[in-house]
Amino acid sequence: MKYRTFLTTLVLFLLTFNLGVLIISITTFKDTVQRAEERSLGEHYFITSALVKDFHAVESRGIEIEGTLGSLLQPYSYLSGDKKVKLALYKGNQLVYSNRQGIALPTHFLAPPDNGNRLVSMEKSAGLSYVIVSGKLPAPYDLYTMVYLYDTTDAITAWEQMKNVLFAAGFVLSILLAAGLLFVLNRIFKPLAQISQTSRKLAAGAYDTRLPVSGNDELSEMAQSFNHMAEEIQNQMRQLAAAAEQKQQFVDNLAHELRTPLTAIYGYAEYIQKVVRTEEDKLFATDYIMSESRRLQNIAYRLLDLATLRGNAIERSDVRMEVLVGGVEQSLTMKAAEQNIRITYEYRFDTLFCDADLIHILLVNLLDNAIKACGPDGVIRLVAELEDEHKVISVTDNGKGMAADHLAHITEAFYRVDPSRSRAGGGAGLGLTLCRQIAMNHEAELSFSSELGVGTTVKLTFLGP
Repeated sequence: MKYRTFLTTLVLFLLTFNLGVLIISITTFKDTVQRAEERSLGEHYFITSALVKDFHAVESRGIEIEGTLGSLLQPYSYLSGDKKVKLALYKGNQLVYSNRQGIALPTHFLAPPDNGNRLVSMEKSAGLSYVIVSGKLPAPYDLYTMVYLYDTTDAITAWEQMKNVLFAAGFVLSILLAAGLLFVLNRIFKPLAQISQTSRKLAAGAYDTRLPVSGNDELSEMAQSFNHMAEEIQNQMRQLAAAAEQKQQFVDNLAHELRTPLTAIYGYAEYIQKVVRTEEDKLFATDYIMSESRRLQNIAYRLLDLATLRGNAIERSDVRMEVLVGGVEQSLTMKAAEQNIRITYEYRFDTLFCDADLIHILLVNLLDNAIKACGPDGVIRLVAELEDEHKVISVTDNGKGMAADHLAHITEAFYRVDPSRSRAGGGAGLGLTLCRQIAMNHEAELSFSSELGVGTTVKLTFLGP
């Protein structure tokens, strides 16, 4: 690209400059020739007019013209004092007078038109250039032809020197332009070369590569834009790497979660098939198979919910809190009563802009986790109130609580604070992951605070309307 630009610009300059020099040279040459011809025509007219008067005067005295031609034309020899003018007088084709020798005239100059018009032309002879004017004298002396020759060699030589100087200057300017243009193009294309090199490094995986930024022009703005793009690419690659790692961890955890119930199901099914036991043993094995099957079903439902949330936008509307809280209370009343756990509900605002079904799932998950954390006679409080003009729903229990190192991981898929309790209770470690996804889709923030032996508080803070 750089060399194509260089050659194209240089060729255009050379064509333009040389064409300009050619036009100037042609114009100057024509002007030089035109001025020489005008001078020659003027001198020729003056001489022929004066010579006709002299012929009249000689004839009026009864003297023959042929005998006095030398003396008559002698006064005009001053015109050749600078040795650039030659006069020749012909009678028919015979030369009767010439003030110089050594110039051969073309024959057509010896027979100019009879209508008084004159022949004028630029001719070369013996390496010299002449303007030749030929014309007959007026009647009754039209047998005579006056030829005027003006030496323009010096003017033509000066023109040729000027032309050569112009072309030489063009050659020097072309060299200077080529050097300057190459320097400028190298400066201009240097950032492009750096961009190309940096792009190859980025493509090879060196995402921390950046362009140097200097100055405050368009090139620096381009470098800054490129660096911003590189930063975005680096951030995206970090996110992709983190997402790939999370997905791999998710797959590993999922394989682990599925392996345990599947192994148990297969073992107890084989036990029922091959070992003869009492009906009580068979009932125990069947119950365990059903429990592990429900666990697999629960995992499948949670994964389906997560996939649905990632792939679709939710539709929100104003939902009355008494309806939302009433549905949650209805879902958990029986389970809480079985474990002798008391749940209280309070709400201090009337409506919530949300997807009612998803918020129902979120609150049920939070309360279900609180039930699992509490022992008999446990107390759970659900409070909906305003904090700093934001709507907040909090769930507080007086259960076992968690250590601080667990709080940063509890929303990760398949993470369990107490693995044995999760398996026994049918948990898959996906409930809080689902809750986090629901909160994100509602422009809300899910936060946790807990203390071992005291209890846990989960806050859902709505940052939007």
